[in-house]
Formats: sequence, structure tokens, C-alpha cells
Amino acid sequence: MSSHKQKDAFQPAALVRTEAAALEVLAARLEGSMAAPFARAVEMILRCGELNGRVVVTGMGKSGIIAQKIAATLSSTGSPALFLHPAEAVHGDLGVLMPGDVVIALSASGETEEILRLLATVKRKGDALVSFSCNLLSTLAQSSDVALDCSVEREACGLNLAPTASTTAMLALGDALAVAVSLRKGFRAEDFAELHPGGKLGKQLAKVRELMHSGEDIPAVTPFTPMADVIFEMSSKKLGITTVQEDGRLCGVISDGDLRRLLEREGGAALSKTAGEAMNPHPRTIASSELAARALAILEERKITSLVVVDADGKVEGIVHLHDLWGVELI
Repeated sequence: MSSHKQKDAFQPAALVRTEAAALEVLAARLEGSMAAPFARAVEMILRCGELNGRVVVTGMGKSGIIAQKIAATLSSTGSPALFLHPAEAVHGDLGVLMPGDVVIALSASGETEEILRLLATVKRKGDALVSFSCNLLSTLAQSSDVALDCSVEREACGLNLAPTASTTAMLALGDALAVAVSLRKGFRAEDFAELHPGGKLGKQLAKVRELMHSGEDIPAVTPFTPMADVIFEMSSKKLGITTVQEDGRLCGVISDGDLRRLLEREGGAALSKTAGEAMNPHPRTIASSELAARALAILEERKITSLVVVDADGKVEGIVHLHDLWGVELI
């Protein structure tokens, strides 16, 4: 068969289905024979965290790449973790291991030489060892405190050689372990936000206090402020709104929309009114401890552009504007 025909014969959908089938087998295993070992691994990581230990994840080659991702997922969900390259480990990096750590070792065969060379040190330090392998009779699995089975019927590679379905199974198993531990810890969206302060995700999980305008940036007038001064304050602060305050407490707000409707209704007479006469005395407010995504939901629901941030006593703490929430998604 020509190389052209071989390329035409490749079925990407079949490859994906092979990997999906491997995940289905893994899921069934987690509900059956592997339920108890998986639960023990979760307990080990929880106990390790209580003793201020870390999770050290290691693997060579493709398994090593998966190990790096698992370490990153554990760290981002509240379980301090790091990746240890097994080849570098035997040249000095083994010093990173501390008594009380949990080591998660990934090796499809369970006989990876670089991994096996770490076992004596792991045992000597008394660290717990969890293995992901495709052979529960392998040296690695037999040496582990908990051995988790990632075996697959076949790799998705057409030659049944390149790690594909097996590494997919390892990745999913690592995700399951990280999420199970985070749920047991009671890991919250607020905790997640603290570990993800950058980019779109960080903004989505940010607190209102982190995005609001505060201090001198808050447009503020009293109930007795003339409308000409109200308009000047709104224009100078450029938030399309002003708070109406008395002794720091919110009495009401005047928005661009409120001002426009007042002018349409009263004409020139509107300028003779005070802020207290023109304000909306029952504005929607939000607490500074709320998530930015909650503020965005309120703005979209009410079709407004700004929210006043107040404390439990009704004192004004800031204003959050729709523009401050660009990049935030509803959750």
C-alpha cells in the first residue's frame, strides 16, 4: 500500500473512540476493583497535607509530561505538589523529598529504570508511594503502598506502541485524584481564586473589592447638592453615576439614565432640584466580598452599568462598573 493510501486510511474518530473506551474502562474500574485503592490514595494525600507535606509526582518521557500536569492540577486545587524528573533526581534532586511527602510515580510498564532507582530513597525516607501503571505485577506496583491500574486494551496508535490511550487514562486518573482531594478539603471558589489571580480566570473569580473604584474615585454628593453640581460630579468621575450620601451612608444614586429621564420629564426645571429630590432611593447594591461574576450577573439582570458597594451598615465602600468586569464570565 502506498504512503498516500496509508494516510487516507487514518481515521481520527476511531483513535478518539479508542481513547474514550479506555476512559470508560477506567471509570468502571474506579467504581469496582479500584474504588478502595483510590480512596486510600486520597486519604494519604489528605494526611500528607495535614502534616504540611507535599505531593511529589514523577515520571519519564510521555508519562513525565502527564506527571507535570497532575502536579499542576493538584497545586491549583489546594494540594501543594511538584514534579520531580527521575533522571535528574538521581543526580541530586532527590534532596527535594522530605519525610511525610507522598510520591506519585507514573510508569506504563512499571519497570522504568529511572523510576525504580528512586524506590530505595522513597522507602528510606518513609514517604508514601502511589503508582499509576498498566501492570499491577510490575516492580513499581508491587513496591507501592497503593497501586492504581491504568491498563488499556490497546493504545490508540495504529502500531499499538506510542503511549496514547494509556497516558489519557493516567491524566484522567490524576484529575480524579486531585478533584477528590479538593472536595474532601472543602476547597471553595474563593480558595481557587486566591491561587489564580492572573488572566481571565483570575478576574472571573476575583472579589468585588479587588475591582471596584474606591476612595476619591467614588462620585459622591449630599441630598442637598444642587443638580448643576451633581452633573459636574458625574462628569468628572466618569462612571455614569453618583452616590448620594449622608455621613458616609448611602441615601440613593443618580445615574445617567435617571438624569435623562428627569430632564425629559421636568425640562429646564430639573436643574432647580437637589440630589435628594432626583435620586433613586432604593438602588441595587453589592457587598465587597461578593465574586465579580455575581456583580456581572446583577448588572446584566438589571440592565444597569454600575453597582454601589456598601458594607453591612450601608456605608459606601466603592463602585463597580461594567467596564471593570470585562473578561468576567458568569458562573
